[in-house]
Amino acid sequence: MFQSKVNRLGFVRRDGEAASAVLVAALCTIAVCSQNAMAQTASDIHESERSDKVTGGRIEGAEFDANEPDLKVTLNVPSFRLTLWQNGKEVKSYFVGVGLKDHPIYIGDREATEIIWNPAWIPPASDWVREIKGVSPGEIIKASDPRNPLGKLKIPLGDRYLIHQAAKRTDVGNLVSHGCVRMLRSDLFDLAEKIVAARNPEVPAKRIEAAKRSLRSLVVRLEEPVLVDINYDTLVVEGGFLYIYPDVYDRRMNLPSRLRYELESSGVDVSNLDEASIRKMLSKVTRKTQFVVDKRSIEQGRALEDGQVLPLIPIKKAIKGSKRK
Repeated sequence: MFQSKVNRLGFVRRDGEAASAVLVAALCTIAVCSQNAMAQTASDIHESERSDKVTGGRIEGAEFDANEPDLKVTLNVPSFRLTLWQNGKEVKSYFVGVGLKDHPIYIGDREATEIIWNPAWIPPASDWVREIKGVSPGEIIKASDPRNPLGKLKIPLGDRYLIHQAAKRTDVGNLVSHGCVRMLRSDLFDLAEKIVAARNPEVPAKRIEAAKRSLRSLVVRLEEPVLVDINYDTLVVEGGFLYIYPDVYDRRMNLPSRLRYELESSGVDVSNLDEASIRKMLSKVTRKTQFVVDKRSIEQGRALEDGQVLPLIPIKKAIKGSKRK
């Protein structure tokens, strides 16, 4: 005869067979919970911060306020768009470059705890570093050294991931780095100065201006970390428009089933959208372009007729008369 006992999971154990059954059931419950958590995480990292499902259909903009420390930075990799938010409102968006396919940027939440002007570069012990002539893993390469690729400023995100200065303008909108985000210097300065003004107002602006003019390092610790939310969403309904971005890391995101689900889950009637039209919409996207269409056109069965293929990165028109003579 077996005595009843209470095991560590809180279940009554009556005999060996029953105990095994209880343990299996408990483990299955834990496994299901884990799978659900993983599914939720996977869904989160593929949901653009600009999606109508997140914003309710409207993104409210606001002027930056140095007295409001509630900041967040987001980046949707396929759109190459990094955004600074304050109190849940969009302050400013910037276009960036990101990691190569072989060295993709981390997808998920990171934190910025400091900002460094004129940073040194310590090459990691990676194969790609060993392929660079005149550079050794672990050496300290100062800001004044032409071998330093970080430029005038870096924002560490942990685990060697960084936001730093782009090497050239064409870095923007391209896969160019070994896992880092690259920004044009003027944009990077603007982002960094806004973060410092809100998260460490004791740092005087003249110290930052001096760092920008010199090669002397300036490290500014943030009073509270700034969340940097990096996601990978190629199919976004934003402000009533569907945006289809290129699947830059070839993760099989631009599938007809996923596009249909994105539309349906965003409240778009797809009864007039057939499979052939969905495939044609997806095929219009290239590495440098996006497909944009009003959801009303989709509901009216005019997605292909009304949709537009637009540059992924807006083309800045030259100002008339600005050419040097």
